[in-house]
Amino acid sequence: MTTSAVEAQARTLSGYADASRLRQEHDRDWVLDHIPGEPATLVDLGSGIGQLLEAALHRFPSLELAVGLERSPHRITEAAARLKPHGGRVALAEADLNAPAPVPHRPDVVTMTSVLHWLYPTEDRVLAWVREHLAPGGHFLLTTYHPARDEHGLGGEDDIVRDALTALGVPRADVPALFAGGGVLPIATRTRTVEDLAALLERDFRTDGTWERDAVVTVADAAQYTRFHAATFGDYYSGLVTPARREEFFRAVGEAAARRQEERGRVSDMPVRLWRLTPRA
Repeated sequence: MTTSAVEAQARTLSGYADASRLRQEHDRDWVLDHIPGEPATLVDLGSGIGQLLEAALHRFPSLELAVGLERSPHRITEAAARLKPHGGRVALAEADLNAPAPVPHRPDVVTMTSVLHWLYPTEDRVLAWVREHLAPGGHFLLTTYHPARDEHGLGGEDDIVRDALTALGVPRADVPALFAGGGVLPIATRTRTVEDLAALLERDFRTDGTWERDAVVTVADAAQYTRFHAATFGDYYSGLVTPARREEFFRAVGEAAARRQEERGRVSDMPVRLWRLTPRA
């Protein structure tokens, strides 16, 4: 049996340049708007295909070095091609942010957009890494999403996946148990509440400022959302169905999103918060 294109995309997390336009691209510009001064070194954690690094290099002529740490080798390859014109001003490295290794850089700025929830429940490891690596007077800029969650901890993308599974014949009431049995922790649980996250951040940082906005996702058609889901969430959810039904699952996710778009005028919206933090001594 051949692997479908969407399954291959989910496995490699390819196609992120297009997918990011639906949500993450807005975080990139928002974060750069709140970087103070003229940084010399910037480290982006979970740097993906290098879009934030590229924008920062154009925006800040003061940047001598832009460093990207990313887990996916496919995304690093794409980032290297994107950032090649910047030559020695760029350094990219494969890194597992669940257990980040030390690096020889002392950045003025560390950024992390739409990544922290993937590190739950051991976010303290990367937070300690940031505190230890930032140069004196440096800043950590972080974006976090906070979807409403139900009594089972499901919300945000989990809701769209629940709609897709229901369309595939899973009784709606059985979906939380399917998540638990499949070892899939709901994304809405991973994101923590603002209050819980503030308490976690307070151990290592002082809050210099916070800003909030609504992240609204709209989609042109089901196929576009299928690609977005595959590029953003990979195969995180697709293991909830048998291998023979995975292509059907991705298609059902896109169709569930398209139904929401038609009924509500949007696929989803949720609060997103930008934190600007300085390390505690």
